[in-house]
Amino acid sequence: MIVLDTHALVWWVSSPDKLPARARRLIDAESLDNGLAASSISIWELAMLTQRGRLALTVPLDVWIASVEALPFLRFVPIDNGIAARAVLLDLPHRDPADRMILATALGLGATLVTADTRLRSYRSVKSVWG
Repeated sequence: MIVLDTHALVWWVSSPDKLPARARRLIDAESLDNGLAASSISIWELAMLTQRGRLALTVPLDVWIASVEALPFLRFVPIDNGIAARAVLLDLPHRDPADRMILATALGLGATLVTADTRLRSYRSVKSVWG
């Protein structure tokens, strides 16, 4: 199982050529086994980015979300109490709450995290993949 960081999710859905070949191969393989997940905090993060004009989607956000939620091989993992607490307890100097929730989600699932974020990839308790 793999968890997609927010940018990996957006690029995989909208611009797969932006993903390194290694990450793309892993995502494609896991999609065949229904092993793709993303944290629900990624939707919050996308909404914030689009509202602030830092991300432009080709369709309205609600349409984009519905399209991605309809993918049968991807599941969104809600933030439950365990993930919320784990995110706070991470031994990680990085303070971004969305990144901490995504990392805690991968940790809780025992999943590999697909991310370009070097700060998240440096967290040794979670296997990560990018290029």
